Amino acid sequence: MPQRSGAENRRGNNGPAPDHGPLFGRPELVCVTRADAGVRITPTGATAAADISVSGLDAVAAQEDVTIRPLFGADRERLRAQAGPAATRTAADDATLEILDRMGLFFHVEAPVDQLDALAEQLRASDAVEGAYVKPPVALAVPEIVPKKESEEAEAELAPLNDMQPTGGDAPPVTPDFTARQGYLDAAPGGVDARYAWTRPGGRGAGVRVIDCEWGWRFTHEDLRLNQGGIISGTGSTDTDHGTAVLGEIGGDVNAIGVTGIAPDAVTSASAFSIPTATAIRNAADRLGPGDIILLEIHRAGPHATGVGQAGFIAVEWWPDDYLAIRYAVNRGITVVEAAGNGAEDLDHSDYDTPRAGFPAWWRNPFRRTALDSGAVIVGAGAPPPGTHGRQHGPDRSRLDFSNYGACVDAQGWGREVTTTGYGDLQAGANPDFWYTDQFSGTSSASPIVVGALASTQGVLRASGRIPLSPARARQLLRSTGSPQQDAPGRPATQRIGRRPDLRQLIPAALQTSSWVGVQFRGTLAGNRTGRWFTFNWPAHWHVVWTVVPTSPRIGAPQIRWKVRVERASDTYATYWIDVTNLVADPVDFEARFAVLGW
Repeated sequence: MPQRSGAENRRGNNGPAPDHGPLFGRPELVCVTRADAGVRITPTGATAAADISVSGLDAVAAQEDVTIRPLFGADRERLRAQAGPAATRTAADDATLEILDRMGLFFHVEAPVDQLDALAEQLRASDAVEGAYVKPPVALAVPEIVPKKESEEAEAELAPLNDMQPTGGDAPPVTPDFTARQGYLDAAPGGVDARYAWTRPGGRGAGVRVIDCEWGWRFTHEDLRLNQGGIISGTGSTDTDHGTAVLGEIGGDVNAIGVTGIAPDAVTSASAFSIPTATAIRNAADRLGPGDIILLEIHRAGPHATGVGQAGFIAVEWWPDDYLAIRYAVNRGITVVEAAGNGAEDLDHSDYDTPRAGFPAWWRNPFRRTALDSGAVIVGAGAPPPGTHGRQHGPDRSRLDFSNYGACVDAQGWGREVTTTGYGDLQAGANPDFWYTDQFSGTSSASPIVVGALASTQGVLRASGRIPLSPARARQLLRSTGSPQQDAPGRPATQRIGRRPDLRQLIPAALQTSSWVGVQFRGTLAGNRTGRWFTFNWPAHWHVVWTVVPTSPRIGAPQIRWKVRVERASDTYATYWIDVTNLVADPVDFEARFAVLGW
């Protein structure tokens, strides 16, 4: 029976819940209710469909300065309905349904920051709650100071990143052309060879949409006037340099001034983290479709965070709600590119296998990519070619000392010396619409380079009439093509940040296709019987047609019929279930033949 405590009407008698303002730089309290409880939370309290006490949860919900809302914007039943009726659901819809089921159990708790830890403990004590945890404040991947490891002999602390200030006089009447300073556009191995991509139809990212998730952006910048979609979710911060720099790398306009983006024909928009991060990611996913891209330009303090600068900060997918939001996007065919973080952390460390207090029971370390895999492309920061802008950061494509690393890191981009829009250390003046930088850095500068390479590739596929890369295929190609990581003193290539994309390799690999036929299995069925066979680990992006043919001759009537069903076992692989029915009284031998039509 539904239950409600006597406190249910307190807020109703005292007006609406307080507005705690944008979440920029604030911790977040997330509550996860039990799947079997059927919990509903309203401004007046909490109820449960099952015979489970909600008293503890209801007491929190009824507090004057607390508001609890569905984290993903709707209750479980409404989210489940988005997957469609069972009779018409595809395998991809079924995979999304599992994620939506979990998303419907997540709630965001708005309350004064100094009460969050105590409220989390109170929620965890409720019979209707599976977990409750406080997420550290989300931060842009721009560390102030990262301490050196004790084993490293260099100076004790790293220099700060992205602390550039506007320098020099007012901007000239016409901004110079800075593209010669954008070495990341150049041919491999130094750059990603964007200029090669631009010779291909669609190679500037035509038909691709990108949403950058972070703080703020300056969409009025003189070099960001075309193909800009503005802020689609949340409210942008007045701190706009970082987001403006990101947009310039991806979508700087094609003109005679300033910079040119890697994929300037892609439409770039933004989703602001003035709202919970998982909500902002989900909102971005709902505006996109297969082949589009979400960029996550943030990281959080992980278990090894020292409190000094951003040491120990890690990729956000480690937190359950952010994981679900990313997985939701990936299940929709959207490629999510995620900054690995600038915490100088080994993401393979066993400490990341241990959940934080209040994580739900299903959580496993997504960095392992075993029990849970978000499907995101994780990007590390590599050194640019020595001498870029007259500076030295180590061997080209070696791991920069602040970059996180590990087996889950898929690709790298330039983590130093990126010329783009914003900040004003290259060109300044009174009007920030004319500002440019020569020193954008971090996994923040690396990740947009990978986004640009993927947007260029997806544009070529669209122009060729091909289906876009799935998230899994994008990740696979980034790992199998490109310019390899190199060693640096104290930072060997075994500290994986992956390869730098090379569009001269990536685009042909994405366009490559082949076809062949074969026999996958053989069987025998007794008279008038039905049997079921399955065959698994078929790449999900392949086009496969199945035919079942009798091999024991018998004239006069059809001998068998078959039905093929498909399970999307993961973003990467499909399983085919083949039901074969013998239509005659005699035993029949058969073989299951496949034809791969391409991919």
